[in-house]
Amino acid sequence: MDRSKPEPVERSVTGSDFLQLDIGEAPPGGRSAWLAARLRDAIADGRLPVGSRLPPTRTLAAELGVSRGVVTEAYQRLVEDGHVAGRGRGGTVVVAVPVTASPAPPPAPSADVVFEPRPDVFDRLRAAPARIDLTPGVPDLAAFPRVAWLRAERAVLGGLSAADFGYGDPRGAPAFRLAVANWLARNRGIRADPADVVVVAGVAQALGLLATVFRAHGIGEIAVEDPGSLGARQHLRNRGLTTPPVPVDDEGVQVSELRSPAVLLTPAHQFPVGVVLGGERRRELMRWGGLIVEDDYDAEHRYDRPPVPALRSMLPERVCYAGSISKLLAPALRIGWLLVPPRYQRDLVDAKRYADLGNAVLPQLVLGHLMTSGELERHLRFVRRRHRCRRDAMIDAVRRHLPGVRVHGAAAGLHLMITFDGELSDVDLATAALSRGVKVQPLSWHRQLPGAAGLVLGYGARSPGEIEEGVRIIAELVARRSAA
Repeated sequence: MDRSKPEPVERSVTGSDFLQLDIGEAPPGGRSAWLAARLRDAIADGRLPVGSRLPPTRTLAAELGVSRGVVTEAYQRLVEDGHVAGRGRGGTVVVAVPVTASPAPPPAPSADVVFEPRPDVFDRLRAAPARIDLTPGVPDLAAFPRVAWLRAERAVLGGLSAADFGYGDPRGAPAFRLAVANWLARNRGIRADPADVVVVAGVAQALGLLATVFRAHGIGEIAVEDPGSLGARQHLRNRGLTTPPVPVDDEGVQVSELRSPAVLLTPAHQFPVGVVLGGERRRELMRWGGLIVEDDYDAEHRYDRPPVPALRSMLPERVCYAGSISKLLAPALRIGWLLVPPRYQRDLVDAKRYADLGNAVLPQLVLGHLMTSGELERHLRFVRRRHRCRRDAMIDAVRRHLPGVRVHGAAAGLHLMITFDGELSDVDLATAALSRGVKVQPLSWHRQLPGAAGLVLGYGARSPGEIEEGVRIIAELVARRSAA
């Protein structure tokens, strides 16, 4: 029997042709800068993926025929700009490619240039390792009601016939659509016929389906809030819609600036600023007369008073309403719902049918059971207390460690937005934070118009201690940059 041990798998990329580097291309006296630039390029285009280990400095120096100091200095530059991190005996590891912006289109004559992140920026950021993940929009996933879910699943399975496992209505399971209609009536003040509810794979799919329907009706443009969700903007653009920005202030979107036939809004808790659309702005929307897409992404998480009514409850003939379970239970379920004015209903159902023939039925029925049994309301009350505690921990940590920043959106939701004075680059700050093991989103990702630098910090999925440590690390990085 062969008792020899297998050779360990080495993730470092070594060899005389490492990245096909040719030191002869380096300018005299600039070898370290040249090497750092080549490594940045390899990280950006995926040849050095997140988690890969760079060759030891001594090895690479020997292969390139340069002094070890040249390689050491190049690696140090990558550490300083947040692309890699030294892990002691674990080597030098790629950590921070996700927050690199791709070049913007040719800028307008204005001196203010806003850079657009890469299309896959969220995928890359999710894949990046981090000790403390302060990504916004994530609830307390550890609180997922596993026991209640399993109990509901057993109850549902016990009542299904063989025929129930066949193809169903592309709009969704009738029992679940009834549960959603009742849930919206109780919690969002929306009166809806269950037949009008279309079940979707989260708000992301809802936006894609709406874009398809709008284009069929001659609508090629939808205004978006600024700052506003980069992810929503990406989905709309991917389906061929243009997304002109409309500024947001302390009362929400500036309705007087709307020039498009439709607008995407987050009126109950604007993302990322966190304001509630004011009463006068709501009246302006009624007079405006255009089409409204209402993303009701986390209205349930309100801490100072009950959530404001949904726009759909006041303007059913002009509001396309989208909601989901992602911020209440878990994004992984990929279950949401969509209501549209009657003139778009048939086209929406057609678009859903051709997209996927409808969502998986069993998770719909299990979730519907939780809704009708009252279990989901109990879960909401439970996580609301936990989220409030974590929000308070983040506010306290920001006040102690970052006393000069402005805090926005503390009354509700799963995130805070903080903004800075001065010339600080929030993309560079987020990159540096990731190299220290803290994952955040730069505010500039969510802008099309120039504005203050800032960070969007999620607190729902982290403990108070982790939140404290994450904010302290961010404060150290801010202080270092302010002193530079």
